[in-house]
Amino acid sequence: MPAVSRMAWAQVYPARPVRIVVPTTAGGSNDTIARIMGEWLSQRLGRPFVIENRPGAGNNIGTEAVVRAPPDGYTLLQCSISNATNATLYNNLNFNFIRDIAPVAGFGRGPAIMVVNPSVPANTVPEFITYAKANPCKVNMASAGIGHATHLYGQLFKMMAGTDMVHVPYRGVAPALTDLLGGQVQVMFSGIAGAIDYVRAGTLRALAITTATRWEALPGLPTVDEFVPGYEASGWFGIGAPRNTPADIIDKLNKEINASLAEPKIKSLLDHQGCVPMPITPAEFGKLIADEIEKWGKVIRAVNTAC
Repeated sequence: MPAVSRMAWAQVYPARPVRIVVPTTAGGSNDTIARIMGEWLSQRLGRPFVIENRPGAGNNIGTEAVVRAPPDGYTLLQCSISNATNATLYNNLNFNFIRDIAPVAGFGRGPAIMVVNPSVPANTVPEFITYAKANPCKVNMASAGIGHATHLYGQLFKMMAGTDMVHVPYRGVAPALTDLLGGQVQVMFSGIAGAIDYVRAGTLRALAITTATRWEALPGLPTVDEFVPGYEASGWFGIGAPRNTPADIIDKLNKEINASLAEPKIKSLLDHQGCVPMPITPAEFGKLIADEIEKWGKVIRAVNTAC
């Protein structure tokens, strides 16, 4: 009888509106991508998938709200790389992300671009490394804040390329890019959505893409990995649920989300956010999260503030 009951539950799911908690403010890529997928799921499953923004404490407030929610499939979490980095950045979290959030599905990966002010005498990554090594602690690297992905991407580059750059944190991507355009800082590992228009206008110079493979929209732009072997850095987005959420509900959501990623309209909408579709199973998404926590944990613990 319990098995029959679970099967009936899965067949009618969802029977009422579903909340997707986005642990950031409205308007950013995290929020926009959640709304794209929420609309798709609403159309496919016949019930509203409502976006609820719960920002604060570096995404931890919204994440904890989902951790504490009933594991019934009606409260989901928009996951991102911040969930992986927060596992090391914060020592006193009231939850363990790996233990308390069940992976459901991936949406996509978001490459970043290594961009420099045109005044920097480097047109390639090797030229930039040579310049930075010749000017230790004189090259300023902007980020959207301490512990932000833009900071960690640059920190990983510093570690792997052996360069000493001064980290200059800002309160967001926009002011960091503003000072990069003005020449107050020289380099930034920026998300594509924020920097691509400046690159195309020639006001910033792109040196490389941070993913392991080239980006279709700029196929002539090399990867950092082509010059710094093993380098890879990218944001990612997906959906998680409270632990103990029934597997049949997780599988149903995973199937629908993966189906969306094959749709040209959805792919186009994600592309505008600098996001490459990432159809994977719940187990594969769980492995990605675990790998990212380990990877960025090493980077965070090795941060060198000597400059």
